[in-house]
Amino acid sequence: MAGEHLERLETLHDQISGFIYPNEIELHWGLLVVLYPYITGLVAGAFILASLEKVFKVKEVEPTYRLSLLTALAFLLVAPLPLLAHLGHPERSFEIFLTPHFKSAMAMFGFVYAWYLMLVLLLEIWFEYRADLVRWSQRERGPRKLLHWLITLGSRDLSPEAVAFDQKAVHAITLIGIPSAFLLHGYVGFIFGSVKANPWWSSVLMPIVFLFSAIVSGISLVLIIYYVATLVRRETPDMACLDKLASFLLYALIVDLSLELLDFIHRLYESEESIGILSELIVSKLFISLTIVQIIIGTVGPLLLLTFSRFSQLPPELKRVAYFIAALLVQVGIFSTRWNVVIGGQLFSKSLRGLTVYKPELAGIEGLFTSIGLMILPFVILYVLVKVLPPWPQAAAPTAPPPD
Repeated sequence: MAGEHLERLETLHDQISGFIYPNEIELHWGLLVVLYPYITGLVAGAFILASLEKVFKVKEVEPTYRLSLLTALAFLLVAPLPLLAHLGHPERSFEIFLTPHFKSAMAMFGFVYAWYLMLVLLLEIWFEYRADLVRWSQRERGPRKLLHWLITLGSRDLSPEAVAFDQKAVHAITLIGIPSAFLLHGYVGFIFGSVKANPWWSSVLMPIVFLFSAIVSGISLVLIIYYVATLVRRETPDMACLDKLASFLLYALIVDLSLELLDFIHRLYESEESIGILSELIVSKLFISLTIVQIIIGTVGPLLLLTFSRFSQLPPELKRVAYFIAALLVQVGIFSTRWNVVIGGQLFSKSLRGLTVYKPELAGIEGLFTSIGLMILPFVILYVLVKVLPPWPQAAAPTAPPPD
């Protein structure tokens, strides 16, 4: 009798939706932690797109080269803010540099961030803009002249040798920046993939999936910004550039989808004891965000739209709109991916017996309004950067200053 009673209780527990042991109720990572890998992915993807022109000589994407660098910088400046807000004591963040803990992947983010921001991205932007900044400061007056002169750090050399050195420096820094971008976002996947106690995160493919989803998100973001910016400036987007961006986005999206399918098939093949609760998680709690939003709307939809518009005879106007819509859908899908990883991995109990729910707050430091503000902030910073450092090819200063 006791055995039958125990079996009934176990069956009943398996059928109860939302059952979870009391000490497993709290979700430690919320919406702010979802934003963190999403923003760092945009940074890495935008920089990798910029490297296509300097390192791999893809001349079609040249109109977006400087824009990609400024986009990466704007989002990189905001990247640590979700984590700092989540930790609750941002004034203590400098302590990771004073008392480094090299065995903590999360603590090492500070060093990776400082390396990437100070020694890679800022240096590349400075060498890329240095000659133009000198020329701008020579022909400008007032505050803009002073600002551009300050950014040049007093440099005045416009000799062919100095300009050639600038280009060599940009090329060398970009070569260093590519693995740095991979490290910046790959370690985020490493953090999740190394949590062996969580079967939703514990996968050797997690860093690679994060990397390719970062490339997808960065390319689509730059495509969106470039398209909107050219319309705002009442210019026609370069169709060859958009076609190439759409092609790279399509190929990266195919690889990203393939890796995620491989990860899913591998989990099914292993069929560990967690496969039951993970299956229930997918078909219940994450059905809308994973199946509908991430896969159908954010992956399959853009794939079909990009394939049709890229290889059809649509008019350029319709093609541009199709690329823009596909890029927007990709952003929705990538954000949903981050949500499903961070939040989804906390919705089932450690005992693998039940599921819980997560409802984000509207206000407060972990609330929806804070997250929306953190997502708007990079675009505000980018607007300022574009005003100070125009990224458009036609904004480049002439090779020689005009006569007085």
